[in-house]
Amino acid sequence: MAGELANPLSAQVPALSQAEVAIGGDGPQEEDSPRYLISDLCNYLESYLDTSQIQEIYRAYLFGAEAHDGQHRMSGEPYIFHPVAVARILAEMRLDHHTLMAAILHDVIEDTNISKDQLAELFGAEVADLVDGVSKLTAMGGRNQAERQAENFRKMLLAMSRDIRVIIIKLADRLHNMRTLGVMRPDKRRRIARETLEIYVPIAQRLGMNEIRLALEDLGFANSYPKRYRILATAMRRARGNRKEILANIQTAIRRRMHQENIPGDLYGREKHLYSIYRKMREKRLSFSDVFDVYGFRIVVDRVDTCYRALGLIHNLYKPVPGRFKDYIAIPKANGYQSLHTTLFGPHGIPIEVQIRTEEMNQVAESGVAAHWVYKSDDSIGANAQARASEWLRNLLELQKGAGNSVEFIEHVKVDLFPDEVYVFTPAGDIMKLPQGATVVDFAYAVHSGVGNSCVAGKVDRRLAPLRSVLQSGQTVEIITAPGASPSPSWLNFVVTGKARANIRAFLKNFHRAEAVELGRRLLNKELAHNGVTLDSLPALRVPAVLHEFKLESLDDLLADIGLGNRVAPLVVRRLLPDGDDNVRLNAPISDKPLIIKGTEGMVLSLARCCRPIPGDPIIGCFTAGQGLTVHIQGCHNASGFLKRSENWIEVQWSDPLEGDFASEVRIEVANERGVLATVAAAISGAGSNIENVQMKEKDGMTSTLIFLLTVRDRGHLARVMRRIRGIRSVIRISRSRS
Repeated sequence: MAGELANPLSAQVPALSQAEVAIGGDGPQEEDSPRYLISDLCNYLESYLDTSQIQEIYRAYLFGAEAHDGQHRMSGEPYIFHPVAVARILAEMRLDHHTLMAAILHDVIEDTNISKDQLAELFGAEVADLVDGVSKLTAMGGRNQAERQAENFRKMLLAMSRDIRVIIIKLADRLHNMRTLGVMRPDKRRRIARETLEIYVPIAQRLGMNEIRLALEDLGFANSYPKRYRILATAMRRARGNRKEILANIQTAIRRRMHQENIPGDLYGREKHLYSIYRKMREKRLSFSDVFDVYGFRIVVDRVDTCYRALGLIHNLYKPVPGRFKDYIAIPKANGYQSLHTTLFGPHGIPIEVQIRTEEMNQVAESGVAAHWVYKSDDSIGANAQARASEWLRNLLELQKGAGNSVEFIEHVKVDLFPDEVYVFTPAGDIMKLPQGATVVDFAYAVHSGVGNSCVAGKVDRRLAPLRSVLQSGQTVEIITAPGASPSPSWLNFVVTGKARANIRAFLKNFHRAEAVELGRRLLNKELAHNGVTLDSLPALRVPAVLHEFKLESLDDLLADIGLGNRVAPLVVRRLLPDGDDNVRLNAPISDKPLIIKGTEGMVLSLARCCRPIPGDPIIGCFTAGQGLTVHIQGCHNASGFLKRSENWIEVQWSDPLEGDFASEVRIEVANERGVLATVAAAISGAGSNIENVQMKEKDGMTSTLIFLLTVRDRGHLARVMRRIRGIRSVIRISRSRS
């Protein structure tokens, strides 16, 4: 391997002496970008790194060039061009020399025979860990593409949680790949562009790296929808000339007023990027002119108090639009972004969007977490973005612990990557940030996973509110918990945060298995009882032999399979009790009793919704693979198919005594009279029943059908409710729904 050179700025690798590296530019094609030699990179690094650090970077370059020797990109150029280009992108963000070394070596582990240990020995553990975090997993045979991509991304995110620079390198890597995407097949370009817009753009936004985000957005748009990109780009060039005079007049007016009020600062005109214009046109169904005719300006001042003085000046100059002011200085965004935003009525009613921030806030807005290294001499600058990124990464670690697999983990992460935030308060007055559409349950899990798992109700602004209530900024939220409470599967229908979804799924998964094991034990013992045996009385070696035959690791795995309907108890008993084995036929009492149903068993033993059985009904249990046992009323047409095979059903009966409420549906035909619905509801309540749901269907102008979902204790209670309803004068007919 080539050694370190005394003067890296003048040295060249012979094979690369005439080559240049593509980097920079906004277009989707590589030929639109300027090119740099390694010497250009080293020259640039002299502006902020020591000579010894630049020599270390050059040593990494020599190592990478030799490791990638003979490898070429699809464009035909030597592969080392790409790592140097990635390092240049990071150098323009003024990242430290270890990050630049890792950027140059970021594909060495993945694409060559170099190991992480070798890198650690040559360049130190810090560089080796960064390279390993960016590298993809290699030994992942037998998985589909979605699983491989999800597992790669999961590994990268977990490495990122240990060192944020992993994702910064990955974003720079993705940016250069997007700039050189033109040599790919159209279908591959679209796939990579979609992945960029769905994953990497939101991550860049979450980390506050605005410049990277905007570049990735426009490149992703250009490669996903090339025709739309060209049409919008052409329209934008044509419209730009008509705006110059209006922009100049507004800028002159603002600068003159800032000078009069003695407010120092810089004023910039902001032009919307193509992708943001396209997205706004699609989401709000606007024409190009409606979106493009919004004029944007940014005022950058010296101090925070000057920001608010400038805001007063702007509101005095132009009338503000009500409800369009946002103070992200007092309450920063999740990625650490701080600024004042306001929208004004400009000359002739033209909308003007103005952002006001300090120089430090502007740097964080553009570079995000990378500002931490830009201002490393001042820990207070960029530290806010760094702290918020670390908090998000800690949440990622919680997500991955609860996720069942990598694909599920990535789904949870995607949810948290699009956080139009709302800001709510705890009872103690602390501010909590949640995504738009977050509910009381999301808030509970944001406080702590234990609080979420045990929440039973919530108070919003001191008033009781349903758990599915959507929260609004400024509300105060309090969670009410109960010791024995647990998450409901229905919560998955309305929670929006990845943390809440992952915790609920993890709890239900474990809870579901425990129920399946218990039901499987009951079913297996019932079958064994026919042979005078119990599960506990079987010979010690019999169960391990059957587990080995079924390729299962534990008895609980076997019982869970039986409880979920994946294995049939009688067939398992045949394996446990081979014919002619008299040693296992002990003197336990023989039982032909049906399985006893309490009605509170949970998810793996459920009551069918088609016929809604209640205590007192003759019932039958039907197995559905993967779902467990479903109880139907005998004679239900949905159960008839199960009766054809004896292993698909089982005799069941209600336990006695039985307590609890059970759902039942009744259909009531009534005359169309004023107040009839209220009269029927009062009769139901008077009979001691609750109404879960009600539907009303008008048959003709004279009659209507009311469908009530009621809770009753048993068949006798339902009969009393129906008799009470039948006594109402307006009721023509009443019947119990069975389908």
